[in-house]
Amino acid sequence: MGRPTPTPRTGRRDFDTRVQDFGAADRWVRGYSLGMRQRLGLAAALVGDPHVLVLDEPFNGLDPDGIQVMRAFLTGFAGRGGTVLLSSHLLSEVAHIADDALILNRGRLVAAGPIDELTDNASDLESAFRTLIHQEIRS
Repeated sequence: MGRPTPTPRTGRRDFDTRVQDFGAADRWVRGYSLGMRQRLGLAAALVGDPHVLVLDEPFNGLDPDGIQVMRAFLTGFAGRGGTVLLSSHLLSEVAHIADDALILNRGRLVAAGPIDELTDNASDLESAFRTLIHQEIRS
């Protein structure tokens, strides 16, 4: 892989700004850590100023500082009116930033609603998930 480059539909300056914002400029992509590749993917997703982000495991490969940056970015994006849809196995991170969650088991919807409601009878989202999945298995 080479250095990050803009797509034909994006401006060079917009792309460069997004990549620099995430500390991913001026290096070869093949030398990036998993966390840096995550940041590069997010920078690319932001080109064109989207209103909706769809992210798969956005915390994967990030160190604690990277997780804090990602949390701040995603909550800020949503606070400015954007919508973030994400999938993650790190339920503690989902609980930090999400307003609502869908819980799936083997592709089937088990529960949906505000985080507060999903965790009403559990200590945290992970415990609620385990309880809901066990109920689903017994049904």
